Amino acid sequence: MKTTTGFATGLRKWGMLTLALTMTVSVMSACSGGNSKEGAEKHVLRLGVLYGGSDQESWTRQQYTDTFEMLNPNVDFEIVSAINWNDQRFETPGPDGMNKQPDPYEKIKEMMTGNNPVDVVIIDYSMLRRLYQENLLKQLDPLIQQSKMDLSDYVPAVIDGIKEASDGNIYALTPTFSSSALFYNKKIFAEAGVEPPTDNMTWDDVIAKAKLVSKGTGGDRQYGLQISRWGGDGFSDTTVFGSALQLKVWDDKGEKMLVNNSEWESVWNTVADLYKQKIVPSSEDINQINEKLMKAAGDSYYNPTSGDLFVNGKVAMTIGEYYYINELNQYMNNASKIKDFEPFEWDVVTPPTHASKPGIGGNVFLGSLMAINQNAQNPDDAWKFIQFSNSKEWAELKSRSTYELVARKEFLKPKDGAGYNINAFATLKPVPPPSADADKVMRDKPNIYEAQSPGYELFQQVVKGDKSAKEALQEWETKGNVVLQRLKTNPNGNNAGEGEGGGGTIDIKPLESVGSAPPATEEAVE
Repeated sequence: MKTTTGFATGLRKWGMLTLALTMTVSVMSACSGGNSKEGAEKHVLRLGVLYGGSDQESWTRQQYTDTFEMLNPNVDFEIVSAINWNDQRFETPGPDGMNKQPDPYEKIKEMMTGNNPVDVVIIDYSMLRRLYQENLLKQLDPLIQQSKMDLSDYVPAVIDGIKEASDGNIYALTPTFSSSALFYNKKIFAEAGVEPPTDNMTWDDVIAKAKLVSKGTGGDRQYGLQISRWGGDGFSDTTVFGSALQLKVWDDKGEKMLVNNSEWESVWNTVADLYKQKIVPSSEDINQINEKLMKAAGDSYYNPTSGDLFVNGKVAMTIGEYYYINELNQYMNNASKIKDFEPFEWDVVTPPTHASKPGIGGNVFLGSLMAINQNAQNPDDAWKFIQFSNSKEWAELKSRSTYELVARKEFLKPKDGAGYNINAFATLKPVPPPSADADKVMRDKPNIYEAQSPGYELFQQVVKGDKSAKEALQEWETKGNVVLQRLKTNPNGNNAGEGEGGGGTIDIKPLESVGSAPPATEEAVE
């Protein structure tokens, strides 16, 4: 029986794949020109990605090149990775038991400037400004004009973000992006008689509304806001809250703490007050709510909504990623199967912004930026590939994704006829990329997180009222500087638990660049 079922399933999948390929060929032939001839001279197009190894090349081909190669049989892709995971995996650690981490940016540069340079690179937003500054990218504006490529329906936040990373011109294009929005429970606001949130609100606006809809005590309390979906960690929330402000914990060399200033103090005071006033639930509050829900449902009952306070109607607003929509829809569509679960109407608006940084935020991630190497040996096919990958036809196919958004507004629509505000994910611009390698110090001093650790416990003391934010930040500066000075002479030294460290640690590293994997996969969120 299992064999028959598996065979039938295989046939269905093969049929669906055949249909999809047929549709792809018919839809894309116009975009590619459809004029590749049998026997035409083969061209090699070298595509550079950041990470490779294991099944990474297969993933890259499926994600980016297979369809173009099928429609252009005279083009052969050669996938080149700047960093091979297999090299890292099998490398013998040094005397300190650690492997020296390669510099991703320098590895990308090597690929673009060596004896056999790649033609196209796929990079993330963090590298765009530096590559432009070093004149390693070909300007695309003339090619866009010559090809009469229509970018009028490109998401403004995406195209503006790309332009702002350089001199106002276009040096890369991305067919997709990911971002976050502020999700809110319509029922909670209606019952409280409070106007629901709207687009383009500041943090002050959102916090004010969160206070108006917070009520109750203990396990019955209803909270106004979660700064992140898996909230409860105020120290992490300060990072999310202040991301658009681009505050630094230490200087670029990792030799001096930079937390003792008015900007950090304002962030800590704001987030700590939310926890003090029970507007945002702490980890203890979340545990109390979950215990109450489990007790009501019966200890032996499996609750698929466990841990998600927004789904359980305990939080009025939360900041969530685009793929959270898929989860919400699954909960609402299966409400009858979940014990004591009440479905509700929800919507999204743009994430809150800082008044000093209008229009910036939302965790916008441009992870598939395609650019032509200034030293490209095959720039013509490189442009054809970028034009194809950013065409309206390709956007229509990619618009079926449940974990990333397409960069063309025409196909940026709610799934399955839903009525949520899809533009909330496409309005804010990304935080400008740095001009320097923000991650270099983490590679050179892998134990620098020890300088961050005191901040966790000190923030809890601010929430408890034992210290003011100013006092806590001064102490964090002092303890952190002790660690940084030690690491200055011994970069790989580890002294955790001897006074300077202690407490939890928070990962402040940015998202991985393209070439490792997308931020989420449909399999991961379904």
